[in-house]
Amino acid sequence: MENNKKGIFSRFLNVIEKAGNKLPDPFVLFAALAVAVIIASHIFSLFNASVIHPGTGEELSVKSLASGEGVKYILTSMLDNFTGFAPLGLVLAMMLGIGLAEKVGLLDYAIKKTILKSPPALITYTVVFVGIMGNIASDAAMVLIPPLAAMVFYKVGRHPLAGLAVGYAAAGAGFTANLLIAGTDALLAGISTEAAAIIDDSIVVTPVDNWYFNIVSVFILTVVGGLVTNKIIEPRLGKYKGDAVEVELEEEHPKAGKAFRNAIIAGMIYLAIIAIAIFLPNSPLRNEEGGIVPSPFLDGIVPIILFFFITIGVTYGATVGKIKTSKDIGKYMGESMKDMSGYIVLIFAIAQFIAYFSWSNIGTWVAVNGADLLKDINFTGIWLIIGYIIFTASLNFLITSGSAKWALEAPVFVPMFMQLGYHPAFTQVAYRVADSSTNIVTPLMPYMVIVLSFMQKYDKKAGIGTLISLMIPYSICFLITWIILLLIFFFIGIPFGPGIDPYL
Repeated sequence: MENNKKGIFSRFLNVIEKAGNKLPDPFVLFAALAVAVIIASHIFSLFNASVIHPGTGEELSVKSLASGEGVKYILTSMLDNFTGFAPLGLVLAMMLGIGLAEKVGLLDYAIKKTILKSPPALITYTVVFVGIMGNIASDAAMVLIPPLAAMVFYKVGRHPLAGLAVGYAAAGAGFTANLLIAGTDALLAGISTEAAAIIDDSIVVTPVDNWYFNIVSVFILTVVGGLVTNKIIEPRLGKYKGDAVEVELEEEHPKAGKAFRNAIIAGMIYLAIIAIAIFLPNSPLRNEEGGIVPSPFLDGIVPIILFFFITIGVTYGATVGKIKTSKDIGKYMGESMKDMSGYIVLIFAIAQFIAYFSWSNIGTWVAVNGADLLKDINFTGIWLIIGYIIFTASLNFLITSGSAKWALEAPVFVPMFMQLGYHPAFTQVAYRVADSSTNIVTPLMPYMVIVLSFMQKYDKKAGIGTLISLMIPYSICFLITWIILLLIFFFIGIPFGPGIDPYL
């Protein structure tokens, strides 16, 4: 199946792979960018660069981080930049609950049972739906769902590579679409808030600001992913004739079914209590007018979600015997935090980069002048947003980490688009559409190697070209579908989240 001829596209992918592999580790990359901001701020200050703050009307001079004042700021603010960085607490708090549910086996069980028990006619759409929803388990979905989907397809007489392909595509797309609020929502919202503060520190992007768009995306992409599989991928693969080395599932805990049922009951009771608390007369979870946009309920959505996952995780773990004492709860939460160590290290560097960008006033200078340039060339409407989506989708071939890429882009594009009147949460939606569409086709995606190893269990001749060729139809169709969906939300005026319109 793999084409060995070095065509134009193959050579293009080779160039991208070589260029991307030369990029340093994300931590080193952002440390280098922080140094670059220090150097740039000094150069700007030598030319007396300044800008009028769009909110206050105050003239701001670009301040040198290499000056005595700048060095003092760097040394005295470093810890505050890190500990006060909005995404840090949001994501770690979310992962305490979600990580607990994952470590006791609840999320794995839910994913496996949903796919394995789906009717044969709905298997494809079930895999897409579960793959998209699987991002609640973070990167685990990229490892768990593709081989499970391949095994299910093989068992029902369908081509296993089609199952693996749709599982990988769905899990990759899931970082923008979900019915629930996930860690990704908290992470991106925190970075967006930090970037928006460059222009207006009163604007807060919350984890629910893209929720309505995410919910609709789940169902639209489920249909699109299923159609691409049934109409394009499977006909291209044909009938499977290989000798499969079937992937074996881990033995299921005898009380897993009962535990899952108990977790569902506990979760429903928890949600019922929250619903009652919201609709009680004079509820403290509503605002002074009795609404929920904005409200303490939305402001406290992360702790509410945290306790939801703790509730269902503890219930499941206690039933299967993984949680016997209160010490076990802390143990599993601690294990989930170990998985976040790389993220914590990366956040330290990202926090310094964004803080330096803001303190030096380079961020404001770039935002105001960049917005003026776009106005001068009359490139400010929805075509600007589409152009930004295509730019970010292309950047995915060099930087695959969604959080790292947004941390790089947000300080530039969020303030710039705010100057053009766009809400930071809307810019964030455009970013997520682009990022989730093409991360499945870049050779630099770390999970591509893992998926390729599963693929070779069914086809020993399969290579990275095989996998990318299977992913391209999904990537193109997802990107086009998402752009159309974004345009529908934009022109009809559907809010992207509670109270969130495209414009400020």
